[in-house]
Amino acid sequence: MTRSIDLNADIGEHAGDGASRDAAILDIVSSASIACGVHAGSRDVMEMTIKAAIERGVSIGAHPSYPDREGFGRRELGMPIPEILDSVREQILLLEELCAKAGTRMSYVKAHGALYNRAARDTDLASELARCVASINPKLTMLALSGSVLEHESRAAGLSVAREAFIDRAYVSDGTLLPRDRPGAVINDASIAAARAVEMARYGAVRSFDGKRVLVTPDSLCVHGDSRNVIEIVTTARRRLEEVGFTIAPFAV
Repeated sequence: MTRSIDLNADIGEHAGDGASRDAAILDIVSSASIACGVHAGSRDVMEMTIKAAIERGVSIGAHPSYPDREGFGRRELGMPIPEILDSVREQILLLEELCAKAGTRMSYVKAHGALYNRAARDTDLASELARCVASINPKLTMLALSGSVLEHESRAAGLSVAREAFIDRAYVSDGTLLPRDRPGAVINDASIAAARAVEMARYGAVRSFDGKRVLVTPDSLCVHGDSRNVIEIVTTARRRLEEVGFTIAPFAV
């Protein structure tokens, strides 16, 4: 039986010089999580990326982050939740505005970096983040780490949820991601990443960095747009998924 799964990439994380790379990624994926000009990108880059996604029929999502451009949004800042929500709201509304200007709409929200990791385990933040997204547009889908607190709290807030798994990041045995400063946290080998994609999509599991079986239920598989080998990774992953009977399609349109 044919099954579908989404491939998403985090993109728009450049100053305009990464447009051709993003275009190549958009030729392959079905969903694009677009940086909202805070951890990376800009209004111009957002507009450029939205246009490229529309041309390829790729679903568009907001990728809000901590206001930490220097740290690329990957440092845990410990910000108070009200300050986080103010920043996230501004970021989502900006992408929503630019999508409307381009004649399309934003379909989902996916937090970035340290904010994503914190929301995966911090119930208070996850609950408030989900409520924030629902207040902006209750029809938006939350893209959340499979099995995370954010997945649960987003459902409780009445949002549709897509569960995400990562093919280019190592896992800890509790289902969270191995911190980037640990050896082996980032997977740049396309064949390994593609094998992980198939394992997660077909069997609902992946091996953690220490060899334990981690259960996942992915609706979407992610590759990071700034990964060194991203084009080969996402190309190989898509080919292998299609070879075993999956169709690649967005989880939200």
